[in-house]
Amino acid sequence: MLLSKLLNLLTDYSRENFQDVEITGISYNSATTKEGDIFICIKGEQSDGHDYAKYAVEKGAKAIFCEHKLNNLSCPQIIVKDTKRQMAAIAAKFYDEPSKKLNLIGVTGTNGKTTVTHLIQRIIEEDNNKCALIGTLGYKLSSLDSYKEAKHTTPQPPELQRDLKLMYDNGINNVVMEVSSHSLEQKRVGFCDFDGAVFTNLTQDHLDYHITMRNYFKAKAILFENLKKGAFAVINKDDEYADDFIKACPEGVRVFTYAVKNIADVKADNIDFSIDGAKLTVKFNNKEEKLSLHLNGMFSVYNALAAFTAGLAIGIDYKTIINALENTKSVAGRFEIVAKKPLVIVDYAHTPDGLENVLKAARELTPKTSSLICLFGCGGDRDTTKRPKMGKIADELSDKVIVTSDNPRSEDPQLIISDIMTGIKTVDTQRIFVEPDRREAIKFLKIISNPADVIVIAGKGHEDYQILKNETIHFDDREEARKVFNTESEIINNAVR
Repeated sequence: MLLSKLLNLLTDYSRENFQDVEITGISYNSATTKEGDIFICIKGEQSDGHDYAKYAVEKGAKAIFCEHKLNNLSCPQIIVKDTKRQMAAIAAKFYDEPSKKLNLIGVTGTNGKTTVTHLIQRIIEEDNNKCALIGTLGYKLSSLDSYKEAKHTTPQPPELQRDLKLMYDNGINNVVMEVSSHSLEQKRVGFCDFDGAVFTNLTQDHLDYHITMRNYFKAKAILFENLKKGAFAVINKDDEYADDFIKACPEGVRVFTYAVKNIADVKADNIDFSIDGAKLTVKFNNKEEKLSLHLNGMFSVYNALAAFTAGLAIGIDYKTIINALENTKSVAGRFEIVAKKPLVIVDYAHTPDGLENVLKAARELTPKTSSLICLFGCGGDRDTTKRPKMGKIADELSDKVIVTSDNPRSEDPQLIISDIMTGIKTVDTQRIFVEPDRREAIKFLKIISNPADVIVIAGKGHEDYQILKNETIHFDDREEARKVFNTESEIINNAVR
């Protein structure tokens, strides 16, 4: 594509050394720059891409996208105020704006995004239509496909637009995507043409980045503010921010609500939980239908309602929606059962609300004469204010607690644990334990548990790594738990792959 054509979606830019060169790719990492790329200079926390522009040109970059003129470079330079925010325009144009050719549905919220996207994908496929998925676990072209690795919940614009084009080129017309607050704030999904948006919930997370909950809301609301006329919005009416999200929708957007407690377009009633999952009645359009889920916990009921409502908004028959939901087992690392005696559940819960929801769901499965045991930690270099809150929740909702590490990154694991412990009311050595080594902590579960107990290993879920100060090592809670409880040969894992 000629450089001049690539600039068509840009506003407010200047040019240096302009030549209408042919651009064959987009790069923002000089180490992976290829011949014919336009190199985008991104300012990060640790480094500045402007410092690597010369190296990118030596690797074959034909033009530079930057925030100030770079001396001693004779190649074309496109200068904008913020390259990170304008990168989406470059990427969308290069890949011929694929989202305009797709039925693109975005799902945002603090918790539940991964499960809801998987459920919507299943519903669309049950309606005999192809649907791809993009999210925390990666991207895949169908529910039967394996994941392709992703670095972010929502990819950077060049990867996102490339993937959307790949999906369209493979004859896929529907894409459901997790949309993070970071990606909205940083305009990673800029120039994405959404046909629908789903809001799950808004609770404390990422305040190290957004600072306040209001800023966090404003970032999430961007998805709804930019919906086009005729698009749909699905809103959790039980969430305290529901009305704010409804108000964020432009005129002409079709709004649908779901709830357990409040009046809504789709409502759950007669909810019952067992080890096999949740049973409930769904009320909608003057109808009442029974729904039996393999998924468990009240949070799963909300996730199913969100997907159910999205299915109706898309125009899919409710019987098809029910079939899809009832035939879905679980999502990797989301309330995933990895052993049965004791019942060991691995979950991605890494926020106060997420941990509370999972522990309450697990308590429903815990016999009265048995114990609910929680193992968790908090990530390093992230929101420190949630650490004591999560300690308090684990202490109040569990019979025994093991506090350990969870991606400490550059922080001292013991200091992170100390922050968590400030939220624990009384450190009873018979029920509160500390083990910074996560592998050893999981082994210790065997010592303090009985076969009838229920164990929740929270925080990492599907992740198969641990981020330490100087390295990232392989580590999977599910693998470690199976080793400890001797379930390697037992086929328990019914998670969606």
